[in-house]
Amino acid sequence: MTTNVYTPDELKKVDPVFGQISFDHHEQVVFCHDKDTGLKAIIGIHNTVLGPALGGTRMWNYTSEWEALNDVLRLSRGMTYKSAISGLDLGGGKAVIIGDSKKDKNPEMIKAFAKYVDSLSGRYITAEDVGTTTADMDLIHSITPHVTGISESLGGSGNPSPVTAYGVFMGLKAATKFKYGSDDLNGKRVLVQGIGNVGETLVKHLTNAGALVTITDLSKDRVEEVANKYNSTIFTGDDLYSLDVDIYAPCALGATVNNDSISKLKAQVIAGAANNQLAEEAVHGKLLQDKGIVYAPDFLINAGGIINVFGEIAKYGSDEAIRRTENIYNTTLDILNYAKEQNITPNQAAMKMAEQRIEKKKQENK
Repeated sequence: MTTNVYTPDELKKVDPVFGQISFDHHEQVVFCHDKDTGLKAIIGIHNTVLGPALGGTRMWNYTSEWEALNDVLRLSRGMTYKSAISGLDLGGGKAVIIGDSKKDKNPEMIKAFAKYVDSLSGRYITAEDVGTTTADMDLIHSITPHVTGISESLGGSGNPSPVTAYGVFMGLKAATKFKYGSDDLNGKRVLVQGIGNVGETLVKHLTNAGALVTITDLSKDRVEEVANKYNSTIFTGDDLYSLDVDIYAPCALGATVNNDSISKLKAQVIAGAANNQLAEEAVHGKLLQDKGIVYAPDFLINAGGIINVFGEIAKYGSDEAIRRTENIYNTTLDILNYAKEQNITPNQAAMKMAEQRIEKKKQENK
């Protein structure tokens, strides 16, 4: 018997899927290609113990197919924990479409993707994410029933972004209470990174609560629009993470909490909407803990969107979705207190609770 040892680059060539560092016992990975429409997509199904895998479709101009695969693996895994910790009878899945949503996306491409979703017979249910819209979900719905977040006129719950932002706001308030003894945000300095639909709504909640909000985004026009609307401060410095604020809310893409940013951070609370904020969960969760920075697990506090679209499956309305989303406040406090008692990181605590629920269901299914 021969054991082969590979460098990461060699492993990519030998085993491009199972050799992925982000591969974590995923049940299924589907590569979707349609030459006529230019579709290149990947669907990742991480776990379906609690129910069908639900997660949004992200369209992003990845630098490589390897980067896209890594993203869908990380995101689908995160959805497993998000649904489990939120008490939803759903598994974890995600899809990515490779391309620039502003230039490359077209109706034929979305329909081609919908056919791949339909071929999975409900194991994966899609929804809106970065680079896709409610209109895209409506188009997918014309091909397959395995989609959520469709327009209210079609019987859906519409854009999940407002509820996602509300859940993040609840988690942010809970983390603030844990750190400072009060969840009063009046006068608290908050940096919001990423002003998409979720980021803007979070800025609205923070501003209404009296927080002093600084915003940043890759789009200069977008930043100016939101700043004028909510009287926010636009970040103009050279070093974002060294900004003297109380709370950092990452709402763009992931991995912004890393060795470099942690070494500079002055914020004492991290609570935002972005997925996979910790570049390396074990390493950077511990670094935050050692520095006394309170981290509200992203897959917990950004669960409002999936709670909202799950209503289309579980047949509950918007009032119940808001009630469940408000409970993110209590769950966040429970996890932060549990992490302190057990001397583990909040991310570890949240994952442990989610895994216990999955394992219990697994045993019941035997």
